[in-house]
Amino acid sequence: DLVHPVPYAPEFHRAEFASKVADCKNSVKDRGNAQVSCAGNFIGENLHPDFEGAWLHIDCAGPAFHADRATGYGVALVLGLLEVEGFAP
Repeated sequence: DLVHPVPYAPEFHRAEFASKVADCKNSVKDRGNAQVSCAGNFIGENLHPDFEGAWLHIDCAGPAFHADRATGYGVALVLGLLEVEGFAP
């Protein structure tokens, strides 16, 4: 699967999740404002403060479906990242 890295800059995206009733909301204020980067920020903001491991956000919702059918996009990518036998990263 082809992939492309996207910016991860929490300082630019935190304001997108401002909420009057919660720590943050799970939807961006401006749909045109780097949604995939914002989604990564949302995940990062919700990790436990003591979490020291690595994490990764793979945004594959768009190419995962075509004409109401699943494409299978992302399955080989995730299996490769998890180093499942038979799938090269």
